[in-house]
Amino acid sequence: MDYDFKTKLAAERERVEDLFEYEGCKVGRGTYGHVYKAKRKDGKDEKEYALKQIEGTGISMSACREIALLRELKHQNVIALQKVFLSHSDRKVWLLFDYAEHDLWHIIKFHRASKANKKPMQLPRGMVKSLLYQILDGIHYLHANWVLHRDLKPANILVMGEGPERGRVKIADMGFARLFNSPLKPLADLDPVVVTFWYRAPELLLGARHYTKAIDIWAIGCIFAELLTSEPIFHCRQEDIKTSNPFHHDQLDRIFSVMGFPADKDWEDIRKMPEYPTLQKDFRRTTYANSSLIKYMEKHKVKPDSKVFLLLQKLLTMDPTKRITSEQALQDAYFLEDPLPTVDVFAGCQIPYPKREFLNEDEPEEKAEKNQTQQHQQTTGQTQAQNQQQTGAQQAPSQQSSAQTNGTAGAAGAGGGGGGLQHGQDQGPPQQETSSRHLRGLLRHRSPAVRVPALRLPPCLPEQRPRLRPAPEHHGILVLVPAGLAVLPPDPPLLRLPPRLPNQQRGRLLRPPPHHPPTPLHPSSRPHPAHRPSAASLRLILQAAHTLPRGP
Repeated sequence: MDYDFKTKLAAERERVEDLFEYEGCKVGRGTYGHVYKAKRKDGKDEKEYALKQIEGTGISMSACREIALLRELKHQNVIALQKVFLSHSDRKVWLLFDYAEHDLWHIIKFHRASKANKKPMQLPRGMVKSLLYQILDGIHYLHANWVLHRDLKPANILVMGEGPERGRVKIADMGFARLFNSPLKPLADLDPVVVTFWYRAPELLLGARHYTKAIDIWAIGCIFAELLTSEPIFHCRQEDIKTSNPFHHDQLDRIFSVMGFPADKDWEDIRKMPEYPTLQKDFRRTTYANSSLIKYMEKHKVKPDSKVFLLLQKLLTMDPTKRITSEQALQDAYFLEDPLPTVDVFAGCQIPYPKREFLNEDEPEEKAEKNQTQQHQQTTGQTQAQNQQQTGAQQAPSQQSSAQTNGTAGAAGAGGGGGGLQHGQDQGPPQQETSSRHLRGLLRHRSPAVRVPALRLPPCLPEQRPRLRPAPEHHGILVLVPAGLAVLPPDPPLLRLPPRLPNQQRGRLLRPPPHHPPTPLHPSSRPHPAHRPSAASLRLILQAAHTLPRGP
């Protein structure tokens, strides 16, 4: 496309900054970008909008998926995409939505805070029923059109504030949504992990590749339980979560602690799950013998014979093939008893929840920087402690030798000093790592009669690094001498060198004594104590140290 044509087209394209006023009105930020509360500048209407700015330059796959689906989906309980803006100058993408003043995350947080303040305010039962009914209605529409949401959680369930759609639920954030077919096809290997961990179905945690609409139903069951108790039902710590691995021990442990370990008759296909061998290895059925959903909900004053509990039990069925569908859930007896669900979840009452607060432009970044600073301080403290140990080892080797009696005197020096001799990351135990300080410490502590000068190896040139880096299978120490590389077995014995060596032994390559077989290099084969380097070999090392150039 001609550049002038593109420039002219961009000049004629509507710009979001010319149409809407949103400066200083940021109400949300996430990995996707920023969300602003906006109003029209021309005053055509007083309606409030939400402007979602996609992070980065260009359109990501997640944004493309969300735009493509929302252009086709039209339902009263699914957020409506009004318009898409493309900025030619900075290549930003803006999505214009209807503005929702509340979401379930803030609503549940409000009631949880009231518990902490010893002024508990339970969510009204009628409001819980209306919220659940509208969530199921929106998900039923998506599933009927062969769309999986795959990221249902309280933060993605919006509730409209004052206005024509007061109290109506809107399902938002379709960035992880995808179409599925019948019969189901295996999902791509590039997309193995979906749904926030607390709301992730057990079949996902066990590595299922043919998951179905049931994963959204499980997430709705988790949200339903959270509305009833004001607490996440399957919360666990998430510090060590690896998104590339679907199996997560702590999350499964939390699910089993509430639901109990699934019996074979309750979930027959669990043996077919990819992570089932890991499940058998890490978990014992007897550990969760006294756990059940009945006991958990009784603590929160939900009776096991009530219709609310029976519906929750159907939503949180472990076997995805036996889990209730959205269509069946909408026809459940729970929605037929008083109070009946209403379009306005607030039932015409005053809304007790505060409006969204505007965020400072740097507020999330400051929090992130604070966390990074704390991590940096911890890392720096550990590094300083290691450096102090290394410095102490260099300044007072005699003290270090008395403290280290297991042959690992040079482990603290790995990775330091000179840097001419490199080693890989997986070189085995610390006592096998090599460095100039390691070699100097070994020789100095093992032979009191030997004085080794400060050894500085020359820096490696790029073309020399593959030749000078020790191979992973080496079990000894590689020493750089004028004739090339030589292997010194670990833990050299205590030797006293003779005053001088025969002339015919000078300048030769370091090798084992002729009456012993060569030192094995296999990692599983530790050198025999008899395979010791000769005195001539050690003297050759000292001569090599004198001939090497010193560093600056």
